[in-house]
Amino acid sequence: MGSSGAARGRRPRTEIGATRRDARERALSLLYEAEAKHQEVDRVLGDLPVAPDAYAVAVVTGVASHRERVDALVSGAAVGWDLDRMPVVDRTVLRMATWELLERPDVPTAVVIDEAVELAKRFSTDQSGSFVNGVLATIARQVRGEEQRPAGPDGGGQEQPPGREGGHGTDTGTGPAARG
Repeated sequence: MGSSGAARGRRPRTEIGATRRDARERALSLLYEAEAKHQEVDRVLGDLPVAPDAYAVAVVTGVASHRERVDALVSGAAVGWDLDRMPVVDRTVLRMATWELLERPDVPTAVVIDEAVELAKRFSTDQSGSFVNGVLATIARQVRGEEQRPAGPDGGGQEQPPGREGGHGTDTGTGPAARG
């Protein structure tokens, strides 16, 4: 009991032993903090008593330094959604994954999307996984030229998330209705 994929060495470890999944989660919290406090990421990172692992720092600084391009891709793929209208966690997860798709060719596309979907499902709403999956599948086709299979039944695959109060109740522009 307690044996995980990380313990068996299946997921790459960062310099201080955290998995990339852990690093992504830490990066999400740091980017969320920077946005909530209206601070630059360098200040948020500089104020930490202990520096996060290298991969978390790479994601945070990468998203910040490529923000304009990342936001343009996210905005283009999430047709009908202004970035400012998206839940903060969804927007942040999309930015992180888009940066990875652009700047980390060593990370497989399916891993980038699956990890982002898991973060969205864990820290945002029930429908966020589907929304993130659909937007990132569109971005992956644009930047990597790869067609992605939808995630499993809980992980997305719906490019048009179901309506809900305060959430993503409109078409992302990537589903069949948008093409038709």
